[in-house]
Amino acid sequence: MIDCYRLARPALFALDAETAHRLTIAGLKTGLAPAAGPDDPLLAVSLWGLRFPNPIGMAPGFDKNAEVPDALLKLGFGFVEVGTVTPRPQAGNPRPRLFRLKEDRAVINRMGFNNDGLEAVRVRLARRRALPGLIGGNVGANKDSEDRIADYVTAIRGILGLVSYITINISSPNTPGLRALQGRDSLAELIGRCLEARGADTTPLLVKVAPDLTDADVEDIAAVALESGIDGLIVSNTTITRPDTLRSPNRGEAGGLSGAPLFEASTAMLRRFHGLVGHRMPLIGVGGVASGADAYAKIRAGASLVQLYSSLVYEGPGLVGRIKRELGDLLRRDNFASVQDAVGADARSGTGGQ
Repeated sequence: MIDCYRLARPALFALDAETAHRLTIAGLKTGLAPAAGPDDPLLAVSLWGLRFPNPIGMAPGFDKNAEVPDALLKLGFGFVEVGTVTPRPQAGNPRPRLFRLKEDRAVINRMGFNNDGLEAVRVRLARRRALPGLIGGNVGANKDSEDRIADYVTAIRGILGLVSYITINISSPNTPGLRALQGRDSLAELIGRCLEARGADTTPLLVKVAPDLTDADVEDIAAVALESGIDGLIVSNTTITRPDTLRSPNRGEAGGLSGAPLFEASTAMLRRFHGLVGHRMPLIGVGGVASGADAYAKIRAGASLVQLYSSLVYEGPGLVGRIKRELGDLLRRDNFASVQDAVGADARSGTGGQ
């Protein structure tokens, strides 16, 4: 699959984006994708008592229903985050709801947390419980829920013990009103109830935030995160802004924009959060990663781990190995003995700004 992607891409791009995505999932289910080679020891990251063989993860949204996490690990990802999963099955928004912006190497989606629901995902995760590899679970609220915080509590309790970490997704732009949970009081209540739901379990709980935050929002979120004892932040989700540089015909579609145009804004937001939480709280950097240099920039801005998704649409699964090779070369060039040594390096050196 890795070597054949460039040949297959024209045929995939002739299909609508969601149909192509489902075909890709079906292909991964065959188990025929070649296995990646061993990881460079330099890339290993120890975090939350877990050992990540490399810092490059598959972002949620690709494997919403935990159908192919082990196939993705086989491609060389250091970890895979499945979901977003909601307590009840949800159809999501009407199609079409996924759009390629080819000229911009970007994607717009307004999927709306379409997923098979908590019970179906629990069954799939339970089947692979004894297998190696780090799998995260991304949880959300049903669109028609009367108590969205209760939905997060239900989902967290449902997947505890089946995943390596859990992400509380309050930053998707495609569920009306969801981002309001990022407000200081709402966020404090949400995190408090989620930590209570986790109980004595030690599974790390993370919160995923939007890139479209004011300075006051960022300061409030950082303060609540540090005060609450949450285990980390993921920066960032898709954006509702539309840069003037977009050229693709689909640029006006509603939904969250991801891919190359999000890189600078999401990295600036990551740098801002790192400036506030420092090394007291691990951060995962997401948004526009398409090369080893991009991943390295996220790490230097403050990310301990990095996720990607949209760039795979254009580059195919061979991108994962290339990013890891390039990242290893960059770490060695700058004399870092590990990924962790490079985390937040821009802040220490005074480059990149705050």
